[in-house]
Amino acid sequence: MSNDFQSWGRFPAAPHQKAVAWRDRRHMPMLGDGPVLARGNGRSYGDVCLNDGGTLLTTRALDKFILFDAEAGELVCEPGVLLSDILDLIVPKGWFLPVVPGTRLVTVGGAIANDVHGKNHHRFGTFGTNVLDFRLLRSDGTALSCSRDENAELFTATIGGLGLTGLIAEVRLKLRPIASSYLEGEQFRFDTLDEFFALSEGSEASHEYTAAWIDCLAEGDRLGRGHFMRANHAADGGLDPATRSLPLAVPLTPPLSLVTRVSLRVFNTLYYERQRVHEVSRRWHFDPYLFPLDSIANWNRLYGPKGFLQYQCVVPDNEARAASAELLKEISRSGQGSPLVVFKTFGDVASPGLLSFPMKGATLALDFPILGKRTFELLDRLDGIVAEAGGRLYPAKDARMSVEMFEKGFPALDRFMKQIDPAFESGFQRRVMGRA
Repeated sequence: MSNDFQSWGRFPAAPHQKAVAWRDRRHMPMLGDGPVLARGNGRSYGDVCLNDGGTLLTTRALDKFILFDAEAGELVCEPGVLLSDILDLIVPKGWFLPVVPGTRLVTVGGAIANDVHGKNHHRFGTFGTNVLDFRLLRSDGTALSCSRDENAELFTATIGGLGLTGLIAEVRLKLRPIASSYLEGEQFRFDTLDEFFALSEGSEASHEYTAAWIDCLAEGDRLGRGHFMRANHAADGGLDPATRSLPLAVPLTPPLSLVTRVSLRVFNTLYYERQRVHEVSRRWHFDPYLFPLDSIANWNRLYGPKGFLQYQCVVPDNEARAASAELLKEISRSGQGSPLVVFKTFGDVASPGLLSFPMKGATLALDFPILGKRTFELLDRLDGIVAEAGGRLYPAKDARMSVEMFEKGFPALDRFMKQIDPAFESGFQRRVMGRA
């Protein structure tokens, strides 16, 4: 197994001393010298899944289901199980995961460690909100049952804890019932940020899934234009777990990024104009609605050999309109960005995780091809807007956040630090927790 690993953003590259496949959930592997870190399917964008100079414990071999209670709606599984495998099992039985991120190709352990969120935060919170309990292996040889009632401080530190509290050995998840694999809703074309916030606020009570695409290069009176989608699970249509055939694939990495200012402007204009009317009713299978990029294998190669930085921030509700406008203005002026822009709001469902990312407010996520110094300078300027608004950045997607930005964004950091397993480290931890 190669000891050179990258994140999904392909930055930074990180040579490791070794990578060890972890196969027995009952025991902590022999750790040896140096820091260790568990790694799932490697879909984190930054360095939370990297342990440069140390050892990675790869968990994909721990991919077994232990119990599926189709009456109670509970699932027990190992940490290396992919969300796609769970959905393939439970959807035909009329169950669904309460929260899924934008890809189904992440492991359960990774979903907990990064406390992933989806398009329905205002209903179901984060992935960790729906974790009932798990067993955690610590480097001192102990195996601890963790829940809201037992070893509660470790439970809250591990959810969103970036893999730094030990090894999650098995997990019990709460499921939610569905009557169909299909979603029904509407797609709106909007022209301003004010329209987006009105649509979002007006949809939260009636629709489970809400999110928008934004044209990140629009400016002037077009600033904030985009498409808003909202949906609920349909009452009929069958319980097919997926619509997938073999995905399209990006076969190789081009010598330069294919995402340029020119290609981005052309794509965004065509994409915005593809819906000519204000509102259309839609019916989707959940697969393309919730996981559109899973239909393109290796899409991260489009950004060229230098890779990309994904930037996801959240700003609190009372600053959401003004701060979002400033962020979009700064991005538009730079001419940088990508067609993959997600803009949505979070509700007030609190996660148990000490380092959980969401807060009630608005969140913007997009990719930036790495164009050298000017890309990092742009993201520093965006940081300033987010910090001034009292917001924070998402560690799971970060590769360059400052120590100051991290400490300001996560006020429970001191409590979390007390729960870190001393044998576990990551590139992210060393960079932002003062151990670089």
